[in-house]
Amino acid sequence: MLPIAIGCDEAAFEMKEEIKVYVKSLGYEVEDYGVYDTNPVLYPDVAVKVATAVAAGKHERGILICGTGIGMAITANKVPGIRAAQCHDPYSAERARMSNNAQIMTMGARVIGIELAKMLVSIWIKAEFQGGRSQPKVDKMIEYDKQFRGK
Repeated sequence: MLPIAIGCDEAAFEMKEEIKVYVKSLGYEVEDYGVYDTNPVLYPDVAVKVATAVAAGKHERGILICGTGIGMAITANKVPGIRAAQCHDPYSAERARMSNNAQIMTMGARVIGIELAKMLVSIWIKAEFQGGRSQPKVDKMIEYDKQFRGK
């Protein structure tokens, strides 16, 4: 597997640093797209960097963390070809991959604790898209993505 991309805003810097170590402990490489300290940033810039790298094939998956996970998901989903899902419980983390083939998961450092975040990352990394009844739905998402982005 290609390295997993990771990025955050200042609210999630500490969580991102712990998640990087955790992902490496699971046997995966990580590429960090920032931030690198707790100075305020505009998180959409980080989200676009990660999402663009994933869309370009540099990474199969990415993890984005901000205060709530909401803004990162919204922003990442603006990048053509990206399906980013906010994950705050085990079921959503699993289904983001298995049913929706989400390449990016987002989490909120002000919403969940680090141990739950690690659990969700583990579930999401290990889950694979199942196709089946979900395949036509994902195909339709891809079709709409191309339609509304003019490709």
